[in-house]
Amino acid sequence: MSVAARPGAVGRFAPSPTGPLHFGSLVAALASVCDARASGGRWLVRIEDVDEPRAVPGAEREIVATLMRYGFVHDGPIVRQADRADRYAAALRTLDARGWTYACACTRRDLETAPLSEAGERIYPGTCRNGIAPGRSSNPQRAVRLRVGGESIGYVDRLQGAQRHDLARDVGDFVVQRADGLAAYQLAVVVDDAEQGVTDVVRGADLLASTPRQIHLQRALGLATPSYLHVPIAIDASGEKLSKQTRARALPDDPLPALLEAWRFLDQPPHAPGTLGEFWAHAFRAWSPAQLPPVKMLPAPRSALTL
Repeated sequence: MSVAARPGAVGRFAPSPTGPLHFGSLVAALASVCDARASGGRWLVRIEDVDEPRAVPGAEREIVATLMRYGFVHDGPIVRQADRADRYAAALRTLDARGWTYACACTRRDLETAPLSEAGERIYPGTCRNGIAPGRSSNPQRAVRLRVGGESIGYVDRLQGAQRHDLARDVGDFVVQRADGLAAYQLAVVVDDAEQGVTDVVRGADLLASTPRQIHLQRALGLATPSYLHVPIAIDASGEKLSKQTRARALPDDPLPALLEAWRFLDQPPHAPGTLGEFWAHAFRAWSPAQLPPVKMLPAPRSALTL
């Protein structure tokens, strides 16, 4: 089933420069670019380096070079979150003026006894919601949290189906600015997607848990909510998501075999090996979200692992 033409659609791929791209990165990039191009839309690349301390020197350059070698062509300039602190600060001022935010002096150690959500995150108990809690005032560092209400956040993921989350139960008031002054990922990605006009977010299913927070932020800031499609993530033999910490191998120099592996991983219409150009022509023509595996994770091919 071909994708309906939507020339105004805008997709994006947003890697963090913490190391080289691996098979899991390739799956997300391939799904996002095919979804955008198959509908006649635009595809952007954004470097999500808002967490500057985690950025690895040279990683961004390597990521961009790999994308080019593999035949990914993006529209417009590459946006870097490290250059956009003023945009995030403006969004925080808006949230504060609307009464959505408050300062929090809790440390990770303070929250060690907070209950865990199903996703394994600590649920914030609201300790500083009505002012810095007694015993916390000696901590000079302050994070900024966004208030959540009792309402649930519902949306329909294009692959994973209807989703509904109770933020108060599942997350609690969450951080939008870290204690070190850097914008939190949830805020940065919402501001960036809105400013870049992103209409279709295609990414790994490990980010399903972030989506309700991002929708809550979009509503608080009066921003449009894009459509979401969360594709399966690649996992290793122990069930862990592929990453540098879980034996993920950097993408090989030869792009075509890896692209074909990622295409098969996404269960897309078969394509016989040919040239790189032939692969991309087939991928943009044959992309079918209806054929994606409706699961959150799948075993990665052995070629993606460091054995």
